[in-house]
Amino acid sequence: MSDTTQMFEALMDRALVAGRGARQIAAPNPWVGAVLVTEDGSEVFVGATEAPGERHAEIVALEAAGERARGGTLVVTLEPCSHHGRTAPCCDAIEAAGVARVVVALSDPDPKVDGEGISRLRAAGIDVVEGIRQHEAAEQLAAYLHHRRTGRPLVVLKLAATLDGRTSAPDGTSKWITGPEARQDVQRLRADSDAIAVGAGTIRADDPELTARTDPPPHRQPLRVVLGEIPDGARVLPARSLTGPLPEMLDTLGAEGILQLLVEGGATVAHAFVDAGLVDRFVVYLAPGIMGGDDGAPLFRGAGSATLDDLWRGRFVSVVRLGEDLRLEVAG
Repeated sequence: MSDTTQMFEALMDRALVAGRGARQIAAPNPWVGAVLVTEDGSEVFVGATEAPGERHAEIVALEAAGERARGGTLVVTLEPCSHHGRTAPCCDAIEAAGVARVVVALSDPDPKVDGEGISRLRAAGIDVVEGIRQHEAAEQLAAYLHHRRTGRPLVVLKLAATLDGRTSAPDGTSKWITGPEARQDVQRLRADSDAIAVGAGTIRADDPELTARTDPPPHRQPLRVVLGEIPDGARVLPARSLTGPLPEMLDTLGAEGILQLLVEGGATVAHAFVDAGLVDRFVVYLAPGIMGGDDGAPLFRGAGSATLDDLWRGRFVSVVRLGEDLRLEVAG
């Protein structure tokens, strides 16, 4: 690996950190990070996407640098935009600032961009380097990329279970299967989601609020969605009640700018999403406990695979220890 590539990767790592911090602020726009280094490498300026209608990450970094941007290198986690939306094109600002090189992790699949930004930069005589930390940027922007490619939110199914796959005891008790560290991680997952969905049965049984309780508080609370009729006086109110086929529900939410939907329903709702092939990510919190017996609620309730040939298989994205529990993330 060349010294130049190592430098680009180090700068992109800083851009990724900046982009991660903009997750809740920027949506439904992409949470992009940008780093501008001066021509002599002596100064670095960092930017992150602001709230919708405000500055993109590239503009934040360019404005912080001012005249020092001329001849410099701009490192950005997603292809700069080339079209007029709520803000002017970033490509125009990059060219006007006299930036010599732009390093991009990913091209933007949004039909309004889709390679046009990179083409515009190259046509202006700016050197463009692509693919630096591509995998890491794709993971960070997974919800945005999925939404732009499909028109639907990324569906994340959250589950918590014992080692033998039980989500509650025979008497219905389920609090708490996992420890405080895992439960706090769930709050962060909620805060990073644009909507949370549960079945009406969960509302009747547990009467949850479905809010994200993080410290500091999240920038905004996710939309709360109940599949079915919401009982009067439920703590989840005001919430959205949706009925009908799940694919149509995802189309509706996607059209409204929901990029990530966190499904927290019980075994029946979980099975419905899995059976329909609508789950993009599984986040399973696994506790080191065994319930035993034939009773108790399973992870999924419904007809399963008849043979190994029908088994759903994915790939492990990450395995993280949280206190005494494990957080398993699996993608299709």
